[in-house]
Amino acid sequence: MPGNLDSPEPKPSSATRISLSRVMTQLDVNLLGNVHGGVMMKLVDDVAGLVATRHSNGPAVTASMDEMAFLNPVHVGDLLHTHAQVNWTGSTSMEIGVRVEAERWDRAGAEPMHVASAYLVFVAIDAEGKPRPVPPLILQSFEDERRNNEARIRRTHRLARRAAILASREAP
Repeated sequence: MPGNLDSPEPKPSSATRISLSRVMTQLDVNLLGNVHGGVMMKLVDDVAGLVATRHSNGPAVTASMDEMAFLNPVHVGDLLHTHAQVNWTGSTSMEIGVRVEAERWDRAGAEPMHVASAYLVFVAIDAEGKPRPVPPLILQSFEDERRNNEARIRRTHRLARRAAILASREAP
């Protein structure tokens, strides 16, 4: 039944994709003249949050950032593009993958450079801040299947790491 919050309607992966762009300014740089990693992390969290909120039909909060790889520096004037989509869904959580690319402001038509990638886990929440169901993800391509499989591997590692840490706290 549409609108039933206990079993949301599945959504195709293509409906989860969002891109945001922003020019990097002098306010975004560190002492070396490169854009702060934290500035990029905020933009990554912003676009991932939009994807999670849109996919889950309501509020969603960042539960974790598995990893963020910084591949190349970003400079003042670069146009930073963040591209995000849902990679995997569980019952109340979802993994969002984000690719960050930089495009030189003074080189129209040049291929954007891949500068960072990140994987974030979001949990959909209700009005009381409790987890709520998220729509299942409909995989539409081989690329979607690859992303989903890799997300499942990351989830297995997250859960194993958490269990190992908790076990270490109980050891004498």
